[in-house]
Amino acid sequence: MNKTSKIYIAGHRGLVGSAIVRKLEQDGYSNLVLRSHSELDLSNQQAVDKFFAAEKPEYVFLAAAKVGGILANNTYRADFIYENLQIQNNIIHASYKNNVKKLLFLGSSCIYPKNAPQPMAEDCLLTGELEYTNEPYAIAKIAGIKMCESYNLQYGTNYIAVMPTNLYGPNDNFDFESSHVLPAMIRKIYLAKLLDEGNYTAIINDLRLENIKNNTEQQIQAQLVKYGIYKDQEQTTLKLWGSGTPRREFLHVDDMAGACVFIMNNVNFTDLINNPQDIRNTHINIGTGEDLTIKELSAIIKEQISYQGKIEFDTTKPDGTRKKLQDVSKIHSLGWEHKIELSDGVRGLICWYQALLVDSRFVSH
Repeated sequence: MNKTSKIYIAGHRGLVGSAIVRKLEQDGYSNLVLRSHSELDLSNQQAVDKFFAAEKPEYVFLAAAKVGGILANNTYRADFIYENLQIQNNIIHASYKNNVKKLLFLGSSCIYPKNAPQPMAEDCLLTGELEYTNEPYAIAKIAGIKMCESYNLQYGTNYIAVMPTNLYGPNDNFDFESSHVLPAMIRKIYLAKLLDEGNYTAIINDLRLENIKNNTEQQIQAQLVKYGIYKDQEQTTLKLWGSGTPRREFLHVDDMAGACVFIMNNVNFTDLINNPQDIRNTHINIGTGEDLTIKELSAIIKEQISYQGKIEFDTTKPDGTRKKLQDVSKIHSLGWEHKIELSDGVRGLICWYQALLVDSRFVSH
């Protein structure tokens, strides 16, 4: 990419898309094409075709997607498969029709079988059963990988699919219903700390993100119980979903953005072909290669937030996949490694979230 290349970032207001915009601007790219959902509905094929025909972007980062945690994925299964298929089909096909030089498609580590060998290498794709709770989302992302590969093979395009591990960072989603584990845990532990300190004014300020307008201490406590946060005469307790024993890998979104720009500038589809007679699994895992248990993660956040109460785990709730560690040897061999360690990234995200709570411009996800 040249500094003046026309670059379209689909999903530029989301967690990954906004990080890619920050990285591109930081690196001096000056011709970025951005459209909000109100300006361009990516699930509308006609609208997407019209946009590409008018703008003619040279490079495309496909970061737009409907995303969420276990609860959202398992509850809105039809929405997750339909909307993600529509978005990626429209953008990938429009990119082909309008001669986009290069496209980068962002998938997810949930594409791999729930019992995949650890760490999960790219070659284990489609070798086993998917985790049930996010199967529709995973199938949509697998379709995106295969669409990129298929267009490359049939039409000679240069589309690359990358599979990030669990991402976190600025512009993360803290909504109780749809957030992923790390931001959800930050918010719950922060609220538990406020309850432990009796800071009901700050709790009310936080709960306004859910349009909750309870004012009395009794009403607030009743609301917090719904999120597993309660206080008795002895201490404050936070009850988190699952056993706390599943292991997860986390990557800061600014590292992910760096990887995306690196790949766009330095890696082509032809670099990813190992067997010309059987071209598959050309996608690239993006991660740290390191994991920890959910319980260990909660301990890190608890310490950084300075919560003095108790954390328990509700084993009646689902754990999801037991372990999801990606094999990142391919991306390492291509010349990229992560820079931001988890403790530093979590500290930064806690500060970012707390700053949002005093920002009147904040709009809840």
